[in-house]
Amino acid sequence: MPALIDLGASITIQDARQNYLLVTNLPDVWSVELLSAPSDITLFGAEVATKLTALKREMTTSGRKAHLEVTVGSDEVYEFRVQSVEFQEGELHLVTTIIDRSEERHRERLLRALLREVSHRSKNLLAIIQSIALQTARYSGSLELFLHKFRGRLYSLSQSQDLITDSSWRGAYFYELVQQQTDKYLPENTHLVHVSGDNVLLTPNASLHLGLALHELIVNAVSHGSVLRSGKVIEVTCLRLPVDGHDSLELVWDEVLDTEKTAEGEDALKAHFGSTVLERVVPASVNGKARYEISSGRISYRLVFPLESGSD
Repeated sequence: MPALIDLGASITIQDARQNYLLVTNLPDVWSVELLSAPSDITLFGAEVATKLTALKREMTTSGRKAHLEVTVGSDEVYEFRVQSVEFQEGELHLVTTIIDRSEERHRERLLRALLREVSHRSKNLLAIIQSIALQTARYSGSLELFLHKFRGRLYSLSQSQDLITDSSWRGAYFYELVQQQTDKYLPENTHLVHVSGDNVLLTPNASLHLGLALHELIVNAVSHGSVLRSGKVIEVTCLRLPVDGHDSLELVWDEVLDTEKTAEGEDALKAHFGSTVLERVVPASVNGKARYEISSGRISYRLVFPLESGSD
């Protein structure tokens, strides 16, 4: 008994007629000054007493055990463990141990909430992957080309997901997102992408889709643009601005092309799936609008979306 009390448990002992012989270490929520002999009602209140009375009614033989869990207020949870014990021959007593389960139940609720969140985000991620696979297959002329593009886009998602996971699912900061999506393709020329503006914390959904947009833009810049040959810096900006009375976020990608590449025409530079992602998939996913243009020796991409739907 002293060991149980040291661990924070409460103990009561009653005789066969349910008269209290011992009450010790009750939780503060039930620690009241008694003006009469203790009973289930005076100790625990009518609601808990009704449940305890029904439980103890079945404790008629030695060795019987039962338990009851009650919630007090909004978040306090206590477990009553009742056991019938024969101290001396023919003398049956009820020993009740009361244990505070509040913290344990709180952790369980939190774990269930986290598991639901993981399940929800996993389904969203699978839906994005499915969309990528379908769109990539639609605009790939061969299996080899499909695998090449699909692997790159999956890698983009995994990079963004790493940032989201590292932030405990809060999202990813814009500067880190740009760096992570571009460093792979410019490992020795990271200075060729200059980021400025507001380093906003994007929501997980916005992080995944903006990461995908940045992936398409940097792949096109390295594969079809002139960034490595000309050494001209790509300007990437992120700014908060009011749009139609709402706090919004503007992402701008500004890339300079050389005359030779521009002469190839917009169709040669604007990859089909990249265009679909940049102009339709990403804007729709963050409730925004986008414009993707190749003209006058420049590639320009501008995405504007409501701040509340994509970032904090």
